[in-house]
Amino acid sequence: MKIILPGGTGQVGRMLTRAFLAEGHDCVVLTRHPAPADPATPNLREVAWDGRTVGAWTAELEGADAVINLAGRTVDCRYNEKNLAEMLASRVDSTRVVGQAIAAAKNPPRVWLQAATATIYGHRYDAPNDEATGIIGDPPGVPALWPRSVDIGKAWEAELNAAPTPRTRKVILRTSLVMSPDRGGVFAVLAKLCRAGLGRQGDGRQYVSWIHEHDFVAAVRFLIARDDLAGAFNLAAPGPLPNRDFMAGFHAALRAPLSVPVPRWALEIGAFFLRTETELILKSRRVVPGRLLAAGFKFRYPTWPAAAAELTKRWRNG
Repeated sequence: MKIILPGGTGQVGRMLTRAFLAEGHDCVVLTRHPAPADPATPNLREVAWDGRTVGAWTAELEGADAVINLAGRTVDCRYNEKNLAEMLASRVDSTRVVGQAIAAAKNPPRVWLQAATATIYGHRYDAPNDEATGIIGDPPGVPALWPRSVDIGKAWEAELNAAPTPRTRKVILRTSLVMSPDRGGVFAVLAKLCRAGLGRQGDGRQYVSWIHEHDFVAAVRFLIARDDLAGAFNLAAPGPLPNRDFMAGFHAALRAPLSVPVPRWALEIGAFFLRTETELILKSRRVVPGRLLAAGFKFRYPTWPAAAAELTKRWRNG
């Protein structure tokens, strides 16, 4: 296949590109700063785009099999007005121009997979959010900034749904935390915190939704192959669990017995100095993959202890 990955230079994009190249597919990554071609990876090219306007890059979509749009400013930042505006614009603008390019193509891709976020679902403890019955939007009483992430998620999906691409199947990837031992990824960051002796965050009741990198890649392959599947899919393991249990599983896999709880006030101070937001760890994201399971997808790592053990082994091996 020929696969186009707008915004594919991040951790998730590199993960997918590795897997596709290993299978012999051709990958074209759209990026603001393309690297020169590497003779060691002849099936990989990087092409310039700005994520906002139609340009020469649109020619790459002609005859492509799939587009996987991953573009968007990182959410690991302070939620001030400037950063929130950039988070929104980077997602909506890139989705809009990808839609315009597909609509104008004479031979458009047969499927468009659009990155989205599981944060679109509400903060809750009582029941899991699947695609059919999940509650979109946060309830009253959450911190004032939390609903802004939901609004960005809604606008992101709305832009995809509005794109006039009748010949291209559209799939929304409502993705939870993708766990991979790659340097700088969320797993590596949390592993270092665990080794430093830090345990559950806040009261530990908030649910953590996650997915092992092998299952994430397999789910993307599955959704590309299944021409009968369209719309929103939750990319999350079927076993979300409270933060206290999630961190306990982390410590068990790392064989790190010291686990000191981190109270909310300490998290707020740390987030301020690290220029990030506590919403990323304190919002309860209880998300389950209802549609993937109904379609017959089989998870290799459905539970956190097994996933943590495998990831820890590779993380230790570098």
